[in-house]
Amino acid sequence: MATIIYDLECEYAHRFEGWFRSADDFDSQREQQLLTCPECGTAAIRKVPSRINIGQARASAEASSTEAAPPTSAPVVDGKANTVDVATAFVMAKQAIQALIRHSEDVGDRFAEEARKIHYEEAPIRAIRGQASPEEFEELRDEGIDIIALPHLPLEDDLN
Repeated sequence: MATIIYDLECEYAHRFEGWFRSADDFDSQREQQLLTCPECGTAAIRKVPSRINIGQARASAEASSTEAAPPTSAPVVDGKANTVDVATAFVMAKQAIQALIRHSEDVGDRFAEEARKIHYEEAPIRAIRGQASPEEFEELRDEGIDIIALPHLPLEDDLN
């Protein structure tokens, strides 16, 4: 199944990205106020144009030797400069996972059972999380149920 990725912004100009099954899925989630800003929690969300990172053209062979060299501190991934450092990427991932946790129901070890009920419309559609064995995970995927495995990241309360 295809996934649409939108750049989103809340009413306080916090930008983030959202992944959706379709444009209608985005509209439905927004109308039901299921979309919230991972930074401030507001449900006033809108789509915004993507920021395009246009790199500087490489200096030609005729360029002056006094011209500043392009920065070399950013790692290169797939031929493109990666401007997000590891610490920032970790914080962003942690915020996204914590937002998923805050806005989903913990069904514990009944995850596979509840995911099937939702998929087969035997239970209300809602965001759930829980535990599934590797076998259950593969069975759900084989049935066409869209799920993802997330790493366990402690919430701030868990750290104290």
